[in-house]
Amino acid sequence: MAIPSFQDFMLPMLELMRDGEPHKMLDIKEKLAEYFNLSEEEKKMRLPSGKQVVYKFRIGWARTYLYYAGLIERVDKGVYKITERGLEVLREKPSKINVNYLMRFPEFREFLNKGKEKTTEDDKSTQGISETETPIETIDRAYQFIKDQLAKEILERIMQKPPEFFEKLIIDLLQAMGYGGSLEDAGNVTKRTSDEGIDGIIKEDKLGLDVIYIQAKRWSPDRLVGRPEIQKFVGALAGQGAKKGIFVTTSDFTKEAKEYNPKNDTKIVLINGQMLANLMIEHNIGVFVDVKYEIKKIDNDYFDEE
Repeated sequence: MAIPSFQDFMLPMLELMRDGEPHKMLDIKEKLAEYFNLSEEEKKMRLPSGKQVVYKFRIGWARTYLYYAGLIERVDKGVYKITERGLEVLREKPSKINVNYLMRFPEFREFLNKGKEKTTEDDKSTQGISETETPIETIDRAYQFIKDQLAKEILERIMQKPPEFFEKLIIDLLQAMGYGGSLEDAGNVTKRTSDEGIDGIIKEDKLGLDVIYIQAKRWSPDRLVGRPEIQKFVGALAGQGAKKGIFVTTSDFTKEAKEYNPKNDTKIVLINGQMLANLMIEHNIGVFVDVKYEIKKIDNDYFDEE
């Protein structure tokens, strides 16, 4: 089954607190995972950003909404209990508790209305609230969409430039990632007349104790790099007496290429177009920060100080 939405977690969470006793949220999360029969795979799923476990994140937002509606109260760090209002709600035996249900409580309407212009009674300030996603999930998904579109545009722009630009780009990226350090000759593009052999060299550290050789293939998305190209690169490394190499392409690698493992101690790292674009975004190569948002949350340690 799919992981329940944050609204689907609300009623079961309140039911678990029906006894009126304080409950640790860690225990509530485990019980809700059991209630919905979440698989081990589902319990490991993370948001696109990779920073949050999806089901725990959604339970956290369900707790937040119940709290601001006055159905539960915080009694200690990470510990909550049901309120009299929460018990009244359970006595009504609702089939579901969601945002629309919580809008009957003035404290919850005020919570949603903060920072917004006044809306009509019909609007009920639920504009922009998804039935399945938390607000942060909506932002996270929108961010991932923007990032994916930017990655596509990066690859399109690379394909419009000459091969020499692509090879220099890779050197710039590796230096931004910390390879080569600050030495002026930390990395360079090799001079050659064919697309075989070595396309670039970069020092592995500031002292240049070892070097990494680079092969670059500026290929269209429908042209995959196969195992023969990787084997040729390994051969080129052997000719240089090298044991470390990075193979970068704007397209992707075949299954055979990804599974190829040289029998000697040569180590090859494969970077496809998607990974290349993501690394460029991460290290600000060919892109810049346009808009930056900071999302902050309560520091419980600060407020719990004696």
